[in-house]
Amino acid sequence: MFFLAVISKESKYKAYKDENLMADVRTGNSTAMKVLVDRYKKKAYYIALGLVGDRDEASDLCQEAFIRIYNARRNYDQSRPFFSWFYTILSNLARNHLKKRMVRNEYTRKTQDAYDPKLQSPRTADAIIESNEAKTAVWNAIEKLSYDHREVIILRHFEDMSYENIAKLVGVPVGSVMSRLYYARKKLRELLSDEYER
Repeated sequence: MFFLAVISKESKYKAYKDENLMADVRTGNSTAMKVLVDRYKKKAYYIALGLVGDRDEASDLCQEAFIRIYNARRNYDQSRPFFSWFYTILSNLARNHLKKRMVRNEYTRKTQDAYDPKLQSPRTADAIIESNEAKTAVWNAIEKLSYDHREVIILRHFEDMSYENIAKLVGVPVGSVMSRLYYARKKLRELLSDEYER
């Protein structure tokens, strides 16, 4: 009987808009929070994965973002769309994570170079394609983009968002989104061209 009551309560919340769910989350309602998490966990994971390029790190960042949403629930501005607020939190976490990872990777690279100065053997475009590394090459190139460029590539090409929705989410004019996409695509072409020429 208790189990059915919980399911019934959850299904009632599933019809709620995000902002109504957040109104209940603000009061500490864990069922409303669970519905929000279920609603956005997959989308958040794929955005985070695109931004940081690692499955475990993406999963950790999503969990941290939802925890922060819950902890900051009383600060939520109900006049603002929930997903914009959530995305800002997730994006800031990803950006900070990448900064820390860059410092960590730079230290690791310097340490490894000191002990193993061998260069990798060059690879041809045919070898990359034949060994099914084309996807890896694309993701490696995406990881080399600046955060702003990576963000618009992920939102436009992997989340299939319109320029207008990206602009609202990121908080910049549509023209800036278009400009960032132009330069991001140009940089990607250069990086991939370099990769295939090796």
